[in-house]
This record gives sequence, C-alpha cells and structure tokens, in this order.
Amino acid sequence: MQASAHQLVDRLWKELIGDDNFSSTHMLRHHKQLLVEAAKVGNVEFLIILIRSYPDLIWLVDEEHGTLFHVALKYRQERVFNLIYEIGVLKGNIASYYSKEGNNMLHLAGELPSSDRLNIVSGAALQMQRELLWFQEIEKIVPKSYVNETNERGKTSRDIFVKTHEELQKNGEKWMKDTANSCMLVSALIATVVFPAAFTVPGGNNQETGIPMFLENNWFTVFFVSDTVAMLFSSSSILVFLSILTSRYTEKDFLKSLPRRLALGLTTLLISIVGMLIAFTAACFLVFKSKTSVPIRIIAAAPAIPLGLFFILHHGLWFDIFRSAFCSNRFLFRSQNRLFKKAS
Repeated sequence: MQASAHQLVDRLWKELIGDDNFSSTHMLRHHKQLLVEAAKVGNVEFLIILIRSYPDLIWLVDEEHGTLFHVALKYRQERVFNLIYEIGVLKGNIASYYSKEGNNMLHLAGELPSSDRLNIVSGAALQMQRELLWFQEIEKIVPKSYVNETNERGKTSRDIFVKTHEELQKNGEKWMKDTANSCMLVSALIATVVFPAAFTVPGGNNQETGIPMFLENNWFTVFFVSDTVAMLFSSSSILVFLSILTSRYTEKDFLKSLPRRLALGLTTLLISIVGMLIAFTAACFLVFKSKTSVPIRIIAAAPAIPLGLFFILHHGLWFDIFRSAFCSNRFLFRSQNRLFKKAS
C-alpha cells in the first residue's frame, strides 16, 4: 500500500510539473499549504518524492513560514529537518532565511513545541534535553551573527528559549528528583535485606567452629557471590541517585550529566535486583536440596517473573533514558542519504 501511494504521488506530481504554466511562483501561490502540512506532520517520503523531481522546492520561501526546514524545525520534525544535511554547504544559505516577525532558525528553535512533539520521549528531564539538543544543533548551522540577533519583538533566541522552557526545566527537575527518590528507596531496601543475609547464611553455622554448614556446596558459593554483588551495586546505586538529588540542575546538567547518572543508577539498581534474586534462588536450592523436585522448579523460575515484569513495564522508559544518555545526538540529527538517491 505504501509503495502504491508513493507511485500515485509521483505520477500526480509529474503531471503537475509537466504543465506549461508551472513555476516556483505558481507552486508557492497554489500549493504552498500542501508542502507546509507535509513538513508539519513529518511526511518526509512525500517531500522526498517532490524534491527529487523538482529540487527548487528546497528554496521556496514565504514570509509566514520561511522554508520547509523552518517549518520542520518549528514542529520538531527531525526526519524532515535532516534533509538539510544532504544539500552540503548550501544549508548555510537555507539557515539565513527568516520566517514571520523576523524570526531566524534559532528563534524558532527557542520556541516550545506542541505537547505531542514533546511527549515522544518519556519524562520532562529527557524532553528538556531534547530541546537543548535542537537549540545547540541550530546554533551550529546558522551564521554566527544570528546567535545574538533580535527579532521584531526585540527578543534574542536565548531570551525566547529561557522564557518558554522555564516551566519545562522545573518539571524536569521535579521528575528527575522524584525518580531518583523512588529508585533510591528501592536500593536502600535491597541493601537492608542483603547485608544481614551475608551473616545469617542458609543452614546456619557450625556451633564449634563458626564455619557455615554448606561452605563446600557450590550453591553456597553462588549465594555468597550474588549476595555480595547485590550489596555492592545497591550501595553504588544509592550514591548515584544521591548525586542526582544534589545536582544544580542547570541547562548543561540536562544535556549529559543527569541522563547518564540516571542510566548508571538504573543499571546498578537492576544488577542489585538480579543479584538479590539469584541469592534467593541459591539459598532455596540449599534448603530444598533433599526435597521433591516440585518446589525446585518453581524456585528456579521465580527470578524470571519479577525480571519479566520489570522489562515489560519499563522497557520504553529504559530505551528513552539510555538513548538520551549515550546516543541522543547521533539518533536525532543525521543524514540518511535519501534525498538524491535513486528511487527503487
């Protein structure tokens, strides 16, 4: 169906540009809204088909919207905006154009997008990071003189960004602190459980020597190692989340420091949970080693249930956090070499 739709658009577009009266002025007058709507909703396939047949569409400018890239920037459609990286050094010329009220690209990057575009990532802190990445990327593209340039309302791009993102920054700080507090509570509970477990080992100790009864058993080794791992990583997790709570929460912190600390804290927390579950399983194997195989099978499957639930309920958040922490800029802004590649 998608291939058929592409063929239909391609045929209709060729019919249109085949008209003797067709020109960029004609396109701007009669079909401007069509292109603007495609850029607004991120319909990059539609725009690619049109631009391949008529490359001058890249340079179409009107006073209200600017170019297609200005529209894509305003509505945070990175798939459309990434086409700008495929026109080489000419992207600097595109970035020099203005939209209404004398706004350059950096002014548009400073405005807060609609909630549906913000909510494509989880959490206000990660949304704030995404907005900062957009602003920084546009700073690299526009001429240096545009950074401190004012629009018709006398506002610089930085003024607009700080004012429009003030509430988002506060929400990001609150979201990060609430998340860190909740996770630190879980880490503290794990540390509270696994610390005494190291000294009250399964089977008890020999009354004369004080040596654990199951010291020579392989499952005892598994129990002790996993309990130690759970203790070390739960303690580390507490320290990481504590560093999040004591952060200054500046704009720079939202870019890398906070997402990476959160990713590290969640990783150490997950490892401590896994260690605790393995220690529980090993202890049960020691206790039930002489019993029937029925409880053994249940015990062996027990760690899979909480870990499975953890993955099912939180995999989306985990993906957003780790992508934001380590791969955000790479995923957000990159050339896909689609614009001038031959259509299949």
